[in-house]
Amino acid sequence: MNFLSRFLSKFRQSLSNTQINFMAFHKIALILSIVGIIGSIALVLIKGLNFGIDFAGGILIEARIEDKVNIAEMRSLLSHEIHDVQIQNIDKNDYLIRVAKTNEDQTVIIKNIQNLLQSKYNKIEYRKVDYVGPQVGRELILKGFLALSLSFLFIMIYIWIRFDWQFGIGGIFALLHDAALTIGFFSLTQLEFNLTSIASILTIIGYSINDSVVIYDRIRENLRRYKKIDLASLINSSTNSTLSRTILTASATLVSLLALIFYGGEVLFSFSMATFFGILIGTYSSIYISAPILLYFDPRKKDKINNNILAKKI
Repeated sequence: MNFLSRFLSKFRQSLSNTQINFMAFHKIALILSIVGIIGSIALVLIKGLNFGIDFAGGILIEARIEDKVNIAEMRSLLSHEIHDVQIQNIDKNDYLIRVAKTNEDQTVIIKNIQNLLQSKYNKIEYRKVDYVGPQVGRELILKGFLALSLSFLFIMIYIWIRFDWQFGIGGIFALLHDAALTIGFFSLTQLEFNLTSIASILTIIGYSINDSVVIYDRIRENLRRYKKIDLASLINSSTNSTLSRTILTASATLVSLLALIFYGGEVLFSFSMATFFGILIGTYSSIYISAPILLYFDPRKKDKINNNILAKKI
């Protein structure tokens, strides 16, 4: 522990005096971000999302089978009676069986699957049997969209009250950027998009706005302290002074997510992968999206206007 404390202390010290000119690349970063958002929208429109049972509807069965299982043989066995069946080995003896929604009686399909499995394998434990109808799926999509919309709204109100409106614009654009690119990531990789994916996006925007607020606090503090420093230099200084915190927080979060990716199992895989990607994007957007937008909506303009009004009165 002493070695780790000394290492972290030296690491913070090495980053405390950095003078990276982040703003020199802000135009390139903004262009890349806009291209990324457009690309993500295009991916979703062309390729779509791989909706899970939560949204698309259908049957999900998780079975633990002690016998030796050949997935190809199991798929062949079930395909004789069930159309469009997907099978995944999620652990040593655990298998996930998905069946897309059909017009047939779902209880009959579940019973047929169980009978077919029991005809071939001896020891079977059904750990989960779920069915989601199309109506429930549509309701979950609407509620997920509502949750995201409300989170954006309240975060915007929070930033607007805590800082000036210029900061609110930067924060919301960064969150839209993070959410759009994360959804594009789901479309590109075809990871299953389900309720945990909504949780992943909410986690990402929460992390991202927290990171942005730390930088915003330092920018606001420096705006009051240094009246004559040009805004680009002030944003660079503020970003550099919080860089050690940004890197350490992101690194600790990413290491935790790597553990979930490798050991969290199939159920948490899409959540872990998307959140890992989102934390990287959120860290980038805090530095290159939310802060640089202040260059275009100068928060000092309010003071200049107030000073001009005061000068005219005098």
